[in-house]
Amino acid sequence: MRSLLRASCVLAALSACQPAPKSVSASTSALGAISSNGKIPITSHSRDAVALYVRARALNENLQPHEAYAIFQQAVVLDPAFALGHYGLASTAPTAKQVRDHLLKALELSNNASEGERLLILAMRARLDGEPIAVLQIAESLALRYPKDERAHWVLGNACSAQQMYDKAVQQFQQAIAINPQFSLAYNSIGYAYRPTGDMAAAEKAFQQYIALVPNDPNPYDSYAELLMKLGRFDESIAQYNKAQEIDPHFSGSFVGIAADHLFAGRYVDALAEANRYLRVARDDHERRAALLTRALVQVENGSTDDALRSMDRMYNLALVIGDTASMADDAIAIGDILLDAGRVAAAHSRYRRSHELTSASSLSASIKQDGDLVQHFNLSRVALAMHDVPAAAAEAADFSRGAQARRHGDRIRQAHELNGLIALEAHDYDRGLAEFALADRQNPSVLSAMAVAHLGKGDRAKAEAMQQSALEMYTLPTLPYVFVRAKARADLRARPTSTGAAVP
Repeated sequence: MRSLLRASCVLAALSACQPAPKSVSASTSALGAISSNGKIPITSHSRDAVALYVRARALNENLQPHEAYAIFQQAVVLDPAFALGHYGLASTAPTAKQVRDHLLKALELSNNASEGERLLILAMRARLDGEPIAVLQIAESLALRYPKDERAHWVLGNACSAQQMYDKAVQQFQQAIAINPQFSLAYNSIGYAYRPTGDMAAAEKAFQQYIALVPNDPNPYDSYAELLMKLGRFDESIAQYNKAQEIDPHFSGSFVGIAADHLFAGRYVDALAEANRYLRVARDDHERRAALLTRALVQVENGSTDDALRSMDRMYNLALVIGDTASMADDAIAIGDILLDAGRVAAAHSRYRRSHELTSASSLSASIKQDGDLVQHFNLSRVALAMHDVPAAAAEAADFSRGAQARRHGDRIRQAHELNGLIALEAHDYDRGLAEFALADRQNPSVLSAMAVAHLGKGDRAKAEAMQQSALEMYTLPTLPYVFVRAKARADLRARPTSTGAAVP
C-alpha cells in the first residue's frame, strides 16, 4: 500500500522515538531545542504512554491503523495532555470527523510540545486544509531542524511526492535510509516514488528490500503486489496480496488490490465478489467505506451505473449518520461524477450543488471552504461542457484557474489545465488542447484519454491509439477517472461491428 492513509487521506508521519526521562512534563520540556540524539522529541508525562505510542506508531507504519488507533487511545488515557498521542489518533481515526476532532485536540496541546511535534501537527492541519505548499514548507523546516531524523526526511519525501517532485522525493527517502538502513517504511515510499519516473526495476528492488526487512508484516507484500499489478502480472500480484492476508486477514489494501487484479484481468464477477468479501469483514466505517467504493468502481467499469450509485449512496449514508460533513461533501461530488459520466447532467449538477452547500454551511476551516468554492467552479464548468455550452464552461474554468494559481495549489493548477484542454477539444482546437494537457496530470488516465481524442482530431490515428492504450493499461488501483476511461473503452468495443456486421458481445 502506497502510504499511511486513513479517513480523508491523512498521511501519518509519526515522530521518532527517544527514551523518555523520568516524569518528563510538557511544561518542562526544552521547547524548540534539538533532542540529544538529533531526533524529533516525544513530549509526555508518562513513560508508559510513550511506550504505547511507539507500539502504535509501528503498527501504523505497517499500515495497520485499526490496531494502532486502539493503542493510541490507551496512550492518551495515561496522559491526556500528550499532543503527539492525539496526533496519532488523528492519523489513524476511521472517519474524517474523528480525524478533525483528534487533530483539534493535538493543536490545542501543541504549544506545550516540542518544535518537531508542533511541526508534525501543523503539517497535518495544512494537509487536511488542502494547502500543499504549506505542507511542503513545514516538512522542509522539519528536515532542516532534525537532519538526523529519518522520519523527518520521510515526511519531506512524501510532501515532495505529493507535489510530483519525484526526484527530490527519492533523494529524501535515500537520506532516511542512509540514517537508518532498518527504517523499512522508506523502502516502501521510495519504491512508489520510482514508479512515476518509469524506473520499475528500482521500484521492484526497493519493495523486495522492504520484504526482506520486515517479512512478517503484511504491507511489504501488498506494495510489491501493487507493482506487479502495474506491470500487468495480475495473478502474481494476487499471490502477493494473499501473502499479506495470510499475515493479517483484515489487511484492507489487499482486498482492494485483489479486486483490481480481477477487474483488469477481465474477471468482473471475481472482482465484485472480492469487494463484497471486504464489506462483510470490515471492522469500522473507514473499511466499510473503502469496500463500498471498491464495489462502486467495479460496477462503474462494468456499466452497472445504478448499482454503483446505490453503493455510493450507502457510503454517503454512513457519513450522514455520524454527521461527517467532509465525507458527505466528497461523496456527493463522486456521485455527481458518476452521474455526469452517465450523461445524467441535471442530476449531477444537483449533487455538485449539494456538496458545495454542505461545505459552505459547515464548521470546516476557511481554507477548506475556499477550496470548496474553487471546486464548484470546476464542477460547473464540466456541467456546462456536458451541455456543449463552451462560453459558460470557459467562464467557470477561468475562475477555477485564477483561484488555483492564487492558492498555488499544484493539483488544482493541473486540473485547470485539464479543464482548459477539454474546452479546447469541444471547440475542435486540438493543438491548444494538447498544449494544455501537456501541463495537466499525466498520471491521470483521463488526461491521456483526452490526448488520444486530440490526436485523433488531428488525424493521427497511430498516436491516438497508442495514447489510449497507455490510458487503459495504467493498471493503477482503481479511481473514478480510470474506470470511466475503461468503461468507455468496453462500451466502444461492444458497439464496434464485427466482419459479420454484429456488435462485439
